[in-house]
Amino acid sequence: MRFRFTTLTTAALLLLTASLSFAAGAIKIGGLFSVTGPPAFLGEPERNTAKMVVDSINKAGGIKGQKLELVVYDTAGDATKAVQMATKLIKDDKVIAIIGPSTTGESMAVIPVAERERVPLISCAAGSKITDPVKRYVFKTAQNDGLAVAKIYEYLQKHKQNKVAILTVSDGFGASGREQLKSLAGKFGMQVVVDDTYGPKDTDMTSQLTKIRGSQAQVLIVWGTNPGPAVIAKNAKQLGLKLPLYMSHGVSSKKFIALAGDAAEGVKLPSGKVIVSDVLPKNDPQKASLLAYVKDYQKQYKAEGDHFGGHAWDGVMLVKAAIEKGGATTEGIRVGLEGLKDFHGIGGTFNFSAGDHAGLNKDAFVMVEIKNKDWVIAK
Repeated sequence: MRFRFTTLTTAALLLLTASLSFAAGAIKIGGLFSVTGPPAFLGEPERNTAKMVVDSINKAGGIKGQKLELVVYDTAGDATKAVQMATKLIKDDKVIAIIGPSTTGESMAVIPVAERERVPLISCAAGSKITDPVKRYVFKTAQNDGLAVAKIYEYLQKHKQNKVAILTVSDGFGASGREQLKSLAGKFGMQVVVDDTYGPKDTDMTSQLTKIRGSQAQVLIVWGTNPGPAVIAKNAKQLGLKLPLYMSHGVSSKKFIALAGDAAEGVKLPSGKVIVSDVLPKNDPQKASLLAYVKDYQKQYKAEGDHFGGHAWDGVMLVKAAIEKGGATTEGIRVGLEGLKDFHGIGGTFNFSAGDHAGLNKDAFVMVEIKNKDWVIAK
């Protein structure tokens, strides 16, 4: 009896020691996501996905036997909060990498903190200026605005349409898109015949659309994130505007379809492949990751995994791959990320280098169309 008691006690102590050792050796990473506030449609799936992926990594044994710990703060889409929380993650929580923020404006605000403290920041936002020019510790997972514009313009070339009206939101994302729409127009033989904007909180864009209706534009390209683009789609339908309507990748989720209702029918936009993963060719290098992500998210949250959650999936998995390659330090992650090639993620196939911290090309996008309240690949 004494031998059995001693054996059980020893086993319990060993188990406790192992547990403490595992916790003590945890690798801490941070997450800055707009879980509430206007950009919640971005931040909520990003937060959910990041937690799901970290849990999955830990269930599989962690990274080289070390547990991965995720510390998440909700920025509510506020750049000032994002800076404060990034500082807290680095100074108080001692994270060695940060995934996020969700928006371009927040990301631009946090970049000086990441650079000063030499902690890798893997933004989930699309603005090209986040990584152009290259910043030593800043990377991103969302496809660049320039790639999205190129995808739209190539599609318009194919359909022999070259006179465009652009209507962009007056925030960081919209400004970046507007810059790319104008600067790339000549390269693709496009002519911007109307260049107008709307405010992030505007609830009626009828005046801008009336102006566009009286122009020579053959198509209308709207650049923004919900709810503005959905309002524009509804206004256009109410006005009887006959121009084909194109949106940015900023509305690449079912949330836009729900907000726009019947006005969403026929809208086209460049999107990551996740929303059409089930109809991709079998030989698409991303297909396995995409289908697994969609299945896992549905099982965990009883909802569809989308383009935005995919940015966080890529962020966590890229950090994992970088640690495996360069080690669990801030510099090891930075060097590891720069050396990653042919990483088949949710947003595309990433190829980072010292001169490219965005890592994707325009093939990360597909042109999709909304038909019967669902996504199809545009013809």
